[in-house]
Amino acid sequence: MRYFFLLLIAIPAAEIAVLLLSGKTIGVWPTLLLILATGVIGAYLAKREGLQTIRNAQEQLRHGQIPGSAVLDGICILIGGVLLLTPGFVTDIVGFFLLFPPTRKFVKLLMLGYIKKRIERGNFKIIR
Repeated sequence: MRYFFLLLIAIPAAEIAVLLLSGKTIGVWPTLLLILATGVIGAYLAKREGLQTIRNAQEQLRHGQIPGSAVLDGICILIGGVLLLTPGFVTDIVGFFLLFPPTRKFVKLLMLGYIKKRIERGNFKIIR
């Protein structure tokens, strides 16, 4: 929980610093246009990747498989899409990182490791 509060303070501070630096470097209007462009591109990518993930999950269900990988993809895409719609360059970088499939694989491995540790400790229960 303390990491959450640290992020709640650090991320907006970093965003403001980067936006001010960008405004001084390339100007206010190009910075605003860049923020709007990343939001539009992010929304498009999130929609495209989300639809592809839904198709993958449906295909796995048709074959009688549990769509675990598709669920993790969906979580990454949701978080990445929200971050891309949030104004700022730091959140945009993280959002793009979560939306692109090659980099998303790395995040999925981290998430899977975290879930496995929680299950081993008994902090995470699966109810049938």
